[in-house]
Amino acid sequence: MAGRSARVRRSLFTAHPARTVVLAFAAVIALGTALLALPVAAEDGMATGMVTALFTSTSAVCVTGLAVVDTGTYWSGFGEGVILALIQVGGFGIMTMASLLALLVSGKLRLRMQLTAQAETKSLDIGDVRRVLLGVAGTTLIVELAVGAVLSLRFRFGYGNSIGDAVYLGYFHAVSAFNNAGFGLHADSLTRYADDPWVTLPVAVAVILGGLGFPVLLELLRHRNRRRTTGRRNWTLHTKLTLATTVVLLAVGTLLTCLLEWTNSGTLGPHDWPEKLLNGFFHSTMTRTAGFNSLDIGAMHASTLLMTCMLMFVGGGSAGTAGGIKVTTFAVLAVAIIAEVRGEPNSAVLGRKLGPHVLRQALTVALLGVGLVMTATLALLSTTSLPFEQVLFEVVSAFATVGLSTGITADLPATGQLILTLLMFIGRLGPVTLVSALALRERKRRYDLPEERPVIG
Repeated sequence: MAGRSARVRRSLFTAHPARTVVLAFAAVIALGTALLALPVAAEDGMATGMVTALFTSTSAVCVTGLAVVDTGTYWSGFGEGVILALIQVGGFGIMTMASLLALLVSGKLRLRMQLTAQAETKSLDIGDVRRVLLGVAGTTLIVELAVGAVLSLRFRFGYGNSIGDAVYLGYFHAVSAFNNAGFGLHADSLTRYADDPWVTLPVAVAVILGGLGFPVLLELLRHRNRRRTTGRRNWTLHTKLTLATTVVLLAVGTLLTCLLEWTNSGTLGPHDWPEKLLNGFFHSTMTRTAGFNSLDIGAMHASTLLMTCMLMFVGGGSAGTAGGIKVTTFAVLAVAIIAEVRGEPNSAVLGRKLGPHVLRQALTVALLGVGLVMTATLALLSTTSLPFEQVLFEVVSAFATVGLSTGITADLPATGQLILTLLMFIGRLGPVTLVSALALRERKRRYDLPEERPVIG
């Protein structure tokens, strides 16, 4: 009887991995909420309200970075430790589960273990779960240690912090950056370091690496070693699309930020041109779902906010710590549009044809994302009298798990904060679990229906 029950549990586990990951993340968020609500978690020793605790826990686990209270002053050392642990668990869990379910979808996972993950790529070529776990853990540890060391040295010798404070500041921001969380210990995020490349550039590098996704990082490392022996470099289509689209979006974001904000006295205006380029690049990088800011978001022009919303909605790479609809989804849709405009029967990119199911999945994720953002924006506008562009910016930031804010999050009523809490949870897990479900439910039709073409446009 016990063996039969175990088999039933395993069957349910592997049959519904998307449901499992949702329940797992919900459980971690509930635990984080309970810990943050304790009096010991607050600096003043008073119990934190349930809405504030829930919002902060969800933002940390979903590696978003939106906050209704200042992290560095409101929370005690215990509270900050809980937030850091939730960020690490959320980021590590996302990367691990993304990689595991990618193996499941691609049919390369044979071990009977908990399949609690998402699937947005079939580019992995890993033999077992143990190697996935070790690879994700090793990548996370190396990047966080390296970036944390650079930041700690800068805080110690560049700003005169004590050794303990410098190490704490350095590694807190390193963990937050690699996991694309955006939580900082300063009320002004990183604006005080706007002209310091020794702080902003390491943070930007950690954000980019975390946002690329573990499959891409693993392939880059593997093919780097292979090129030393064979002299050849053969990347998968997923890696090529992710890298190319990431570079293009970073460049476009940097260019537009500089052009739109170059003379704005509240943002880039007071800086010299090298610092303007640095901060333009940093802002473009943070739109990849990181959440740190070196410029005052609330002082930006409406055109810059709209551009930022578009970049945030796209997000970063699949099976990584970034959110949004993902750069591969954006690239696939762009390729499909170009093929349709040219009148080509199939969508192809970099010498590879894209299957119809890939196009349908990309379109489904993108349109459902648009629908979710519009619905949440309408709901928030009905609960507050804040300007439309600020509300839309906050909604996109929550959906794409970015964490950038115009400063209105704390001013929202409890209902509005709960809407953003739900949006962060759905935005983090919704697209990936949806793709998992779609991929695992693929089936071939045994017959074709008569074809008819409705009028389009």
